[in-house]
Amino acid sequence: MDTLISNVTIVTMNERNQVLFGAFLGIQDGKIVSITSAAPKEPPKTIIDGTGMVVMPGLINCHTHLATAVLRSYCDDLSSAEALDAQLQKEDKMDSRAAKAAAKLAIAECLRFGVTSVSDLYYYPNATAEAVAESGIKANLALSSYRFIDQNEDFDFDTDEQCQELVRVVNKWHNYDAGRIKIDAGIYAEYTSNYKLWEGLAGYAAEQGLGVQLHLAETRNEVDSCMDRTGMGPGELLNCHRLFNVPATAAGCTYLTEEERRILGRKKVTAVATPLACAKAGQASTPILECVKAGMNVALGTGGAIECGNLDLFEVLRGAAMSARVASGDPAALPSTAALMMATVCGARAQGRSGECGMLKEGLDADLCLIDFSAPHLIPCHNVLNGLVYSAKGGDVAMTMVRGKILYQNGRFPTIDLNAVVEELTTYALPRLFDGK
Repeated sequence: MDTLISNVTIVTMNERNQVLFGAFLGIQDGKIVSITSAAPKEPPKTIIDGTGMVVMPGLINCHTHLATAVLRSYCDDLSSAEALDAQLQKEDKMDSRAAKAAAKLAIAECLRFGVTSVSDLYYYPNATAEAVAESGIKANLALSSYRFIDQNEDFDFDTDEQCQELVRVVNKWHNYDAGRIKIDAGIYAEYTSNYKLWEGLAGYAAEQGLGVQLHLAETRNEVDSCMDRTGMGPGELLNCHRLFNVPATAAGCTYLTEEERRILGRKKVTAVATPLACAKAGQASTPILECVKAGMNVALGTGGAIECGNLDLFEVLRGAAMSARVASGDPAALPSTAALMMATVCGARAQGRSGECGMLKEGLDADLCLIDFSAPHLIPCHNVLNGLVYSAKGGDVAMTMVRGKILYQNGRFPTIDLNAVVEELTTYALPRLFDGK
């Protein structure tokens, strides 16, 4: 046995939602090989003392834009129009080198907060894939296709610039390192593209076995505009053009109609709730309970650091549970178990990783985080699940592991030279985006 986490509280998130106290979790060749109440007889190569700790499946951030970490706090307190304009001006100056540095910073932040896998919808997918590959984290990466195509213009997937960029990224990175990196197709949103691109991407994704990522029905204006132009809401419209014939992860889904939610439920679309990013923007968030009732998978995301301020998914966990309770007026509307499932089991399902992570279970990858429950704000612990949702913070994470490899532990990042990343940001990325304003 390579590693044994000893005398630890194990939150399995398995089918029975078992919580085991004073237990032992064994890891061999990147996989969980044992979960027992007593120490195994065979001595492991390494023992991690879990006394006073809780180990749980690594959190899965199903919607973010890693490279926007370089713009953290830049657009705060601006109106939506002003913030968008400021963001676009700086993004116009970004290049692959700056994007990679910012993505590495964001990945370090994710690992610090117990996140073991991310879904990223942004530009510069090759640079982001390089950052992911070097760091050891898991990721589903999607190129955010966004430009309009004239309805009367010929469209050829084989010559379209963005589509061919996706093809190159898929050929290079899809299923890299035994599937640690997966590539998805992506559109920014319905209102920034049209049916020729949707159908082209959906057809290619189906051929290659890819998923698709997008923003969907996030604002009332977005939905009203789609209705005015097409007579349908964006969920119904995109479904008509076969975008949901492949596994889809849609951030928002806030203003879908009940019928659209049912359609997407039948298609097994994942709605990703980003309650803190939405609140920061003064917007409503995903109606979690309604989406679940319609048969949709519901996962959690932070959005980018520019939107949420930080990538602490523990804060999002708490925000999601509270937003569901506010929306329903019921303090029992979303139990802690359900909130934790959205950040683990449902996240793995959204990424097509249900058979590899999302639970602590023998045979699955050792993707996990170790939380120190000795902090004052976590004492006493009458209920571990409630403590994780309502009291824990990302800063309580003592260790993050992916496939049995420690990627963060007590302030150290074994696979990321954080000083070098910060230097690259301060000497290259920030001057490129901000010099001359």
